[in-house]
Amino acid sequence: MSNGDDDPADASEGADAADDAEEAGGAGESTDAAPTLPDEATEDSLNEYLDEIADRLDDAETEADLDDVDVLLDDAEEGLDEADLPEPDEDEEDADDPRGGLEDRIAELRDGVEEARGPYAEDVIDAIEAAASTLGDTEWTADGRDDAADAVDAFVEEASESVAVDASTEHEDLNDLVEALDAVAEAVADAGLDPDDDAETIAALLDATDGLEAGLDDAEEWDDLETHEQLRAQEYYDVLGHYKDFPVEWAALKEHEARGNVDMILLALDSLQSDFMERHCLEAFERMGKRGKTEASVEELLGRAEKRDQPAIRILGKMAADEATETLVEYVPEESNPQLQKVVFKALGEIGAVEAVQPLANELDPESDTADLVRPHAARALGLIGDTRAIDPLADALAEDDSDDVRAAAGWALRQIGTRKALEAVAEYGDEHSFIVSTEAEKAERALDEAAPTA
Repeated sequence: MSNGDDDPADASEGADAADDAEEAGGAGESTDAAPTLPDEATEDSLNEYLDEIADRLDDAETEADLDDVDVLLDDAEEGLDEADLPEPDEDEEDADDPRGGLEDRIAELRDGVEEARGPYAEDVIDAIEAAASTLGDTEWTADGRDDAADAVDAFVEEASESVAVDASTEHEDLNDLVEALDAVAEAVADAGLDPDDDAETIAALLDATDGLEAGLDDAEEWDDLETHEQLRAQEYYDVLGHYKDFPVEWAALKEHEARGNVDMILLALDSLQSDFMERHCLEAFERMGKRGKTEASVEELLGRAEKRDQPAIRILGKMAADEATETLVEYVPEESNPQLQKVVFKALGEIGAVEAVQPLANELDPESDTADLVRPHAARALGLIGDTRAIDPLADALAEDDSDDVRAAAGWALRQIGTRKALEAVAEYGDEHSFIVSTEAEKAERALDEAAPTA
């Protein structure tokens, strides 16, 4: 999702644009007439618009369909921002709040889109890598090691029914088990599974990873009491008074996040080996954003990003950590991992990494191997960076790309750059057949009329 003032999700205005959108056959675009939102939206018109979006969500069958729903929701958010709705009476406890109700509906539909997405092959690979990390980082008892080995053997056998796995069935130590999991992850990556065409295969693999995770959870490990003693000595728990959340480490983590104690969150991340605490430490940094950026936290996250850890890359973007630019730029052309590309592109956009302008522009080239679902993210990242060197490649994508989603994203990005040259490059498509492209053109025209800055 983009963090600009709006995304190229806006529905076109007027009956003529809706008719044109119905006739369009571009990639990722429904053949049904697109819903439209009046210039001056009301509570009723917004609710009707959301009803139509909900219907489209129910009918969505592919990732492209869900992308179209996302752009329509962006349009609904913009319409809500601009709508003149009555404010609730502060003197009445149960007073109606039209804006709040509409915001809740949009949020609910957003959640519905995310729930409908996938599953993805990358989800399987992430789960396998997490299991491999657990396997290698845990101190097992003798019985626990045998149980963990049984869980890995069962997983490899089950995964082999879906993809061609080249893994040894013999293992003398934990490294052999980790190598077996790596072989399955490589097989999944090489299989080129499509989230639409191979949904059943991906789902079966995810079920197998669930079994693997459960087997490792049940395997016996040593209790690391020494870790808790060290945390007490370093005053990690001193922030706690009365607390309700369990475990106590989590309760302390929440308090450290609220107080902005970055060093203590890093201490917990380094000391506590459970996946539960690792996830919550990383989520704390993601919520903190720039507030959590220190030399030490960036160093920790960069180490993870160098292993292509997507949560770490996402957090570096939220922190606007320009120290991550060199590492992330290296991942821009990784067409074999579109999920990684999406996360990297957005992070580079949030960082404002001017060094990434040319690599991102290269991903807009229709001759590249970049997937249609990924190229819009490259365009949006260029818009967030805002460098004028991106105007020409974005204008070329708007003029020549076969995907209306890519073209609309390029139009949105040009509007974010906002110079007269950029706006004029978009404005000429006001009569475009695609409603999401023509809407960007109409907005560019309005910006020019309102005396956009010259450059």
